[in-house]
Amino acid sequence: MADTSSFQTRLIHAGALRPRAYGAVVTPIFQSSTFEYAGSGYHDFGYIRLSNTPNHRVLADRLAALEGTEAAVCTGSGMAAIAATFVSLLDAGDHVLIQDCVYGGTTGLLAKELARFGIAVSSIDPQDPGGWARDLTPRTRLVYLESLSNPLMQVADLEALAAFARTNRLVSVIDNTFASPINLCPAHLGYDLVIESATKYLGGHDDLAAGCVAGSAETVRQIRRTLDHLGAALDPHACFLLERGLKTLAVRVAHQNESARRIAAFLARHPRVGRVHHPALPDHPQHERASRLFRGFGGVLSFEVAGTADDADRLLGRLRIAAVAASLGGVEALAMRPAAVSHAGLTPEQRARIGITDTLIRYSVGLEAPEDLIGDLEQALAWCV
Repeated sequence: MADTSSFQTRLIHAGALRPRAYGAVVTPIFQSSTFEYAGSGYHDFGYIRLSNTPNHRVLADRLAALEGTEAAVCTGSGMAAIAATFVSLLDAGDHVLIQDCVYGGTTGLLAKELARFGIAVSSIDPQDPGGWARDLTPRTRLVYLESLSNPLMQVADLEALAAFARTNRLVSVIDNTFASPINLCPAHLGYDLVIESATKYLGGHDDLAAGCVAGSAETVRQIRRTLDHLGAALDPHACFLLERGLKTLAVRVAHQNESARRIAAFLARHPRVGRVHHPALPDHPQHERASRLFRGFGGVLSFEVAGTADDADRLLGRLRIAAVAASLGGVEALAMRPAAVSHAGLTPEQRARIGITDTLIRYSVGLEAPEDLIGDLEQALAWCV
């Protein structure tokens, strides 16, 4: 089923066991740490740490079909996917170009862990193609970015960055978590590796931690070997939950795209809200680019409360529907203040430089009725200043 032209059909059938195991329509949970050796090579017979049980294989094949790549590998978390990718592709003394505003865990991994092994990092402005070459060194190996940046929902010059990487023989790696393959397939734009925190939209129910890396068969094989050594394999039950979540991905994301658009438009008109960050808004600086490249604008937005950090926290405390929690992409609406949570590891000066203010709220739309979420925000805003 992996070659079907229908995305919705691939979500449900790609990679499925054929023939079905004991006739089961749904992939069973193979809760076994090891499988009988059948005379094949060591890495071909089932062992849970090697991510090659039946649950892992079905899930990897389905994810590759969704991302439009030759292969994929599942990991125990999104950060495990990022870490395994960096460790696989970089040697001591290598250099990385990274988008200037990305998830705090990614910058922390590079700055605090990989820096100990002599890996250097330069931040680049993803909107300034003319400046990227200035940061190249003879040891530059990789360029890393996000399809929709966390938490400001910026859209990099994705086409130019992919072309820049190819011209300079760099591996292009993109974190597609905020868009999901429903809204964007980066491999179709020429990206070598696509990373997803499957904890978010792919799983979609706030009940698992998982990640994946998709790309060429050769590179994924290299990353999988590193993952085997790191021991960050996904549990079969989590594989089952993730496969189940994928089946509803298209309908969930479509609802969240539209809800986020309506909520962003409401907030943009509210007198107690400053800037609203969502690419569906016509005044978003990359609205035209997002309209051209994306099938949908995403279910996450951020906005600045008029007032102080205390006012922003007061708003969060008044929300009745959205939970104050540090994740996104699930069926429940979630909200949090990045300066105090996801980007708390940066200094105030670093946050200011990339546009993360103390009053910025990140809001992940769930599957609730959009009018209810708007009403909840409206009553909370009435008390926040």
